Amino acid sequence: MNTTPQPDPRDRPARLTVGVVGAGRVGPALAASLQMAGHRPVAVSAVSDASRRRAGQMLPDVPVVPPAEVLERSELVLLTVPDDALPELVAGLAETGAVCPGQLLAHTSGRYGAKVLDPALRAGALPLALHPAMTFTGTPVDVQRLAGCSFGVTAPDELRLAAEALVIEMGGEPEWIAEENRPLYHAALALGANHLVTLVAQSLELLRTAGVGAPDRMLGPLLGAALDNALRSGDAALTGPVARGDAGTVAAHVAELRRHAPGTVAGYLAMARATADRALAHGLLKPELAEPLLGVLAGPSDAAGGTGDTPGDTT
Repeated sequence: MNTTPQPDPRDRPARLTVGVVGAGRVGPALAASLQMAGHRPVAVSAVSDASRRRAGQMLPDVPVVPPAEVLERSELVLLTVPDDALPELVAGLAETGAVCPGQLLAHTSGRYGAKVLDPALRAGALPLALHPAMTFTGTPVDVQRLAGCSFGVTAPDELRLAAEALVIEMGGEPEWIAEENRPLYHAALALGANHLVTLVAQSLELLRTAGVGAPDRMLGPLLGAALDNALRSGDAALTGPVARGDAGTVAAHVAELRRHAPGTVAGYLAMARATADRALAHGLLKPELAEPLLGVLAGPSDAAGGTGDTPGDTT
């Protein structure tokens, strides 16, 4: 066993001073990860009490200051605000003269590439889009989850090495996304990750309603296996009554959902239609079974059963 004392990361010469604008769930975790790599967080902006607490937990002793002061103190600035707030923030910082020439300005939006930073680029900043493809909790566990996490990266060619280096120092894997493909890239991630949470939460609620005492224990192995199979085999992993063409079973599902959880019907029908289309296209669903199944799935889909052609239809 090696008993040689290991150097504290805080004792290493810092290469960049790091600031965070927006102490949501993402920014403090990335800054803490960069600190472990030898960089030095020096400032963070936070508005709400929750964000201030998060900054204090993840970045202790780092002062909370206004955004303009974050930029003034930092060589690398992480802009970690909601997507819709990013363009206005960048424009405001550039217009007020807060951007420093030669400053690395990195946002973490999945939707936007580097062009959203053009106002800052004209002020002399070096623009980077570094989006971690990970869900965040706002707790120290997020730093550990960055190990092996893919980052969607968009940057000018001359900053490619800098972008890659920062991602690797945070424990991530850079994946280059063309500027014009950022919205599609982000939609793909949201479709998989965000909607998965909704589907799992609905499944948990329905299992509780059905009398299952530990729905999380029941779902865990099943969903884990389904995810592994899907990642390995894609559409070949499709299974269940829709892929088999069991129209009667699907009809029973819809009837029970209308009775116990009408708010889930629209989502069930939409996902079942998509599943049927994919199963049919890949030869898993027999054509002769597809017609009655699609007939079941063509029914009204809102909570009251009234989004069909006939207003108020409840059949």
